[in-house]
Amino acid sequence: MQTKQEVNIGLLGLGVVGSCVAHVLLEKKDSLAEQSGGPLILRKVAEKRSVELEPGLLTQNAEEILTDPQIDIVIEVIGGEHPATEYIRQAITNGKHVVTANKEVIAKHGYELFSLAKEHNVELRYEASVGSGIPLISSFQQGLAANDISAIYAILNGTTNYILTRMAQEKLDFPVALKQAQELGYAESDPSNDIEGIDTVYKLAILANLAFHIKLDPQEIYCEGISHLAAQDFHYAEEFGYVIKLLAIAKRYGNTIEARVHPVFLPKDSQLAKVDGVYNAIQAEGDLAGKLLFYGEGAGGMRASSAIVADVLTIVRNNRLGITATPETGINQELIVKPMADVETRYYFRLDVADRPGVLAQISKVLGDNSISISSVIQKESDRAAQAAEIVIMTHPARENAVQKAVEQLKLVTVVNEVSSFIRVEE
Repeated sequence: MQTKQEVNIGLLGLGVVGSCVAHVLLEKKDSLAEQSGGPLILRKVAEKRSVELEPGLLTQNAEEILTDPQIDIVIEVIGGEHPATEYIRQAITNGKHVVTANKEVIAKHGYELFSLAKEHNVELRYEASVGSGIPLISSFQQGLAANDISAIYAILNGTTNYILTRMAQEKLDFPVALKQAQELGYAESDPSNDIEGIDTVYKLAILANLAFHIKLDPQEIYCEGISHLAAQDFHYAEEFGYVIKLLAIAKRYGNTIEARVHPVFLPKDSQLAKVDGVYNAIQAEGDLAGKLLFYGEGAGGMRASSAIVADVLTIVRNNRLGITATPETGINQELIVKPMADVETRYYFRLDVADRPGVLAQISKVLGDNSISISSVIQKESDRAAQAAEIVIMTHPARENAVQKAVEQLKLVTVVNEVSSFIRVEE
């Protein structure tokens, strides 16, 4: 993009986020022009659906944007891996700057695309890909650049956090809470990416890559969703002094990192435990800055448009200064991802057992044989007619592989009807 007063923008996608971006560019054009040093012109919008826009602005062919020599910046908000990856790659190759909110593309193809952007002397910015309007990416790239980051703990998905909040506050089972979230528009008709933790994995991969200067493939991140949680788990969490959250965790220990996404017990008095509803929160720990907490709504068209338009303004300002700020793609080759089997933490177990003498002794033996030490136990009668009881156990720190082995062994113990739940505990 040559330095010029007028900057032309092409928008790929006019869904919830795209519509808000278009609205901001059109309705705030005077203030944006003042901030950027010249007009920002929304030149063309590619959208498959028929929508009402100014004459000549809408096209159903993305190629009209990707190949138009007059368009300087392409904003991609169609979502998904394909064809978004191909569109971004083509825009960069054609010498256009790109702004995207696409966490899947950045998580899976970011390093390739950053290298391509550097080769073609253009910028690829993605602030809205994690945390929507929360300024995370720029904070890691710039504000925390002097820090050695040791850990990230984050609630990165508003849908799951809303569901877990309702399960805790209203004592709901998962299917009921999910249906409620769908009726309110917080969950999609197919919520798999959210409730199974996949969306959170993409976001954690992006943050971990920034924090630790690595190329972390999303497939290297352990992932477990929330659909197996039950109302009883929230009752016992409260009794023990915890709340349940879907947490994204990335920690560095020397030359290894942990990277995992799964439900956890968090102490009630921790900052992340107080994050409810559709809100996101990201706690980062740096050697210089100490513990920092970023907090805000992690989804929504207007929130995302805040980050997207900010990226556009940054590109334009850089260009007017003769700067092209492409992300560094250097990789710390010394860091390796710790296998989930080697992770050590505390655990919560909930078991349905026969209500008879000696049951706890048999369970304790299985745990002891796997070097798992019991911290506390609660036993409650659950079904007098069936002579069944519910036992809840909290452990001291143990290795994941030992716990998984113990779970399989407990399933074979005749007095154990079911291992109903086990959840990791983060202090």
